[in-house]
Amino acid sequence: MTPESLVLTRYGVRFAGRLFPCSSGEGGLTANKREGDKATPVGTHRIVGMYYRPDRVLAPQPWAVPVGPRDLWSDASGKPDYNQHVKAPYSHSFECLRRADPLYDIVLVTDWNWPDAEANKGSAIFLHQWQSRGFGTQGCVAFRRDHLHWIAARVQLGTKLIVGQR
Repeated sequence: MTPESLVLTRYGVRFAGRLFPCSSGEGGLTANKREGDKATPVGTHRIVGMYYRPDRVLAPQPWAVPVGPRDLWSDASGKPDYNQHVKAPYSHSFECLRRADPLYDIVLVTDWNWPDAEANKGSAIFLHQWQSRGFGTQGCVAFRRDHLHWIAARVQLGTKLIVGQR
């Protein structure tokens, strides 16, 4: 069975017969993604993983991986572990997967520039909780908390996130 796609439109993300409002990159959409440009990359990306905070939420899927205080994501362009899950201590640039705020209580990981990351092509294109409606992301796609939980409970490994030019 082929998983249904998540399709980013100007009105939100279509998935499983529903339309979910979302936020995407503060820098807009781009066909030429660069590290730090705050843009969401155009293309078809697949869901390759899911992380969750076990002290805050239940696992949305049996394949979701719990995160702890040492779990990080490398955004150190040019390093061998660029755009990979890493553990603290880590001496290069990174993003914490276990945040004080709820934005990463559930994180869906896409295959953008993964697993063999090309330097400076961008890292960590996630689906996660939004800060607030209309607040742009660093390139990720973000949702209202209850919508993200609904999506996470139904998405499968390999589900496509389709991001087209608007």
